[in-house]
Parts: sequence; C-alpha cells; structure tokens
Amino acid sequence: MNIPALTNHKQNLIVFNTIIMKRILMLMSLSVLLTHTGCNSTHGHKEDADQFEVTSPLKKDTTLIREYVCQIHAIQHIELRALVKGYLQKIYVDEGQYVEKGQLMFQILPIQYQAELNKAQAEADYAEIEYQNTKILSDSNVVSPIQLALAKAKFEKAKAELVYAQTRMQFTEIRAPFSGLMDMFQVRLGSLLDEGDLLTTMSDISQLWVYFNVPEAEYLTYKQNLKKGDDLLQVNLKMANHQLYTYPGIVKTIEADFNNQTGTLAFRATFPNPDGLLRHGETGNVVLAEPIKDAIIIPQKATYEVLDQKYVFVVGKDNVIKAKRITIGAEMPDLYVVSEGLNANDKILLEGLRKVRENDTISYKFEDPEKVISHLKLHAE
Repeated sequence: MNIPALTNHKQNLIVFNTIIMKRILMLMSLSVLLTHTGCNSTHGHKEDADQFEVTSPLKKDTTLIREYVCQIHAIQHIELRALVKGYLQKIYVDEGQYVEKGQLMFQILPIQYQAELNKAQAEADYAEIEYQNTKILSDSNVVSPIQLALAKAKFEKAKAELVYAQTRMQFTEIRAPFSGLMDMFQVRLGSLLDEGDLLTTMSDISQLWVYFNVPEAEYLTYKQNLKKGDDLLQVNLKMANHQLYTYPGIVKTIEADFNNQTGTLAFRATFPNPDGLLRHGETGNVVLAEPIKDAIIIPQKATYEVLDQKYVFVVGKDNVIKAKRITIGAEMPDLYVVSEGLNANDKILLEGLRKVRENDTISYKFEDPEKVISHLKLHAE
C-alpha cells in the first residue's frame, strides 16, 4: 500500500475545505454589511422612497344620521273573545277586512239566552203587578208598609235580573269596538265556544306607535341639543324594504327609567298611517338626524387602531410625523367626527400608514380636505 500518497490526498482535501469556508464567511459578512447599510439609509427618512398624501381635518356644520332598530305597533291592538258559551252561528266579516265601529262581526247561537231573557221579562212583569196591587192596598191601609216594601224589593230584584238577561243576550253579538282591521280567525263557523275563547284580533292602524331604544350618551346629547321650549323630536322611518316612509313621526313619549342591562332608554314615536301601508308587528329603523356645529371630520382610512384606541399620524415641523390619539364622537360611512385630539389646522397622513413609523421624516403632497371627502362614498352635508 502507498501510504504517503494517501496522506497527501487527505491534506489537499483539508486545505480545499478551509478555502471554501473562508469564502462563505466573507460572503455572509458582506451581506450583513449591505443590509445594515440599507437600514441606516432608510430609517427615519422617507423623502427619497415615497411621496405621501397628507390632508387636514374638515371643519364644517354637518348632520349625523343615526338609525335605531324599531318595532311597529298599532295604536290599538286587542283580542276579541267570546263573552258567553255557545255555538258560533254566523260570521259576518272576513279575515283582513276593514270594519267600522259597532259593525256586527260574530253571532253566537242565542236560543238559550233568549229563553233566559223571556223568563226574566215574565218574572219582572209579575213582580211589577204584585207591587202595584200591594201599593193600592197599602194606600187603603189594608196591608202594612212592610209588605209594600217587600213587594217593591221583589220588583227591583226582578228588574235587575231582566237587565242581566238582556246583557247576556247582547253578548251573543260581537261587534267592533272601534274601526280597524280584522286579523286571522281562531275559530270556524259552528265551533263550540266557551266563555273567554279567542275569536280573532283587531288593529286600529290609523296611527302607529313605533318603539326604539336609544343609548344613554345619545339621549343626553339629544336633550342638550333640544331647543328650549321644544319638547317634540321629529324622526323618519326606514321600512323593511329600505325605503323611507312618506310621513315623518313625532317622539311624544320617553320611558322614565333606563334599562341598566342594555344601557338604553325606550322612545315611542307616533306616525300617521292614512294610506294603511304599515301594519301592526312590522319592523324597520327609526332615522334620527342630529345636527353638529363645527364638526371636525376626517376620513376613516386616515386612522389606525392600537388596543381599541384610534390614532392618526400628524405631520409636524421638518416633516416629522408623530402619532396622536383621537376620540371619535360619531361615525358615518367612510368618515369619523373627532371630538378630541385634532383641530382644523393639523396635517394628517392620509395614505401609506403601514409604511411609516413615528419620528420618520417624509416627503408629502397636500390634498385639500374638501376634495378628499368628495371622493369618498358619503359626503358630509
């Protein structure tokens, strides 16, 4: 075996590996140096990289539109129930029909109650004759005053029983207590009814009561903005088809106590319904317009969020940006109304919020706030 040749081969391999490792280390060092140089050239200075869009808050009077889910109720909505027992003999109306006050709607078989009425009438007639006869005898001093008093009491009792029988007879006819719309029948012709059985429901939809809940903070704002001496708030109704109802409503009633579980207060608005379009039980949204004077308005896209707090980048002296926390007073599609943190003279970063960090120096192009907002989906009015 040639031992010296094998030893030289191993030595050459070790030298080759050493040269390769040195070159790899040189390349890695060069890469780190280039990366470090690149970072130093970009951090804290954005002028050579991008030109950012900057604008200012828009200060103007505007109207905030708030919507509240609501329930629509007829001004009167009642159940019609049988007041006496018997068979349902006749139905004079139909489901969904408009009926007038006093109109006959249902007839319960009156035979039993007619017989009771005839009996009560006969007993009242007999008691009256007996009383008149006793009175004649009493005037002639034939009978005592006590006997006359007993005859009179018997006559009065018979009259009371007659009135009761007449009332029960009237209960066999169910008439409309007010003008309104019939609902679905709960019984059918020929049904055996017991006293208190539900026949149908009935609604007076000439006016509607619309109930909605208002958060506590918004209620306080509403009361503070209400003009002195003006206790009525006008609202509109957005129907289920997203169309505005023709007639405005008036808030006439506010519940006395707050709901501590939901933090809201119940309002009731009254809407006219001359066309009969709305019905009891419908839903929709009450639309309330709240005027705001000298509102500070910014685009939503100019903000970012950290731990549930809203921030903007404000461009200061020497084009250095600073993060500033703001308080949102109201929200509209694409817009925020800022209650604290900004004024109309501030310059805020509009685009590229993810590309910068606080204390960066930027190059920017200023955009007029009116123009910026005009390109959004919703314009401040």
